[in-house]
Amino acid sequence: MSPLDKTDRRILAILQMDGRIAAVELADKIGLSPTSTGERLRRLQREGYIAGFGARLDPHKIDLGFLVFVEVLLDKTTPDVFERFSKSIQRAPEVLECYMVAGGFDYLVKTRLPDMAAYRRFLGDVLLPLPGVKETRTYAVMEEVKSYAPLPL
Repeated sequence: MSPLDKTDRRILAILQMDGRIAAVELADKIGLSPTSTGERLRRLQREGYIAGFGARLDPHKIDLGFLVFVEVLLDKTTPDVFERFSKSIQRAPEVLECYMVAGGFDYLVKTRLPDMAAYRRFLGDVLLPLPGVKETRTYAVMEEVKSYAPLPL
């Protein structure tokens, strides 16, 4: 993987803010020809700096306005329990993100659902039956202060 130079970082910063920017406009913003810009863009994608493109949706418009974080404590912290939990949680479409963490619990789960009743069903039908789950703590979000930020380049 080649190291990022100042121009690569500028391309990535612009794309984080507008992934649909036209190649000609991107080239103009960074001061390169469209051909050079295209070559850099293809290299950044090929080398994995750009993981993909997609649209950020408004969760409230699609009835997924209830945001919840859940601490998950496992009954054992052994490699096989971690692996079984990890594979199982990845199959839950309600789970947006899941992180193994250090501290007083094992995983932090981020989920979006229509409302508290839907969360209660998710908790009982999906999360608690997962392999190794001993205990959970739920944090319902009252206000989203900062929900998206580009990576600092």
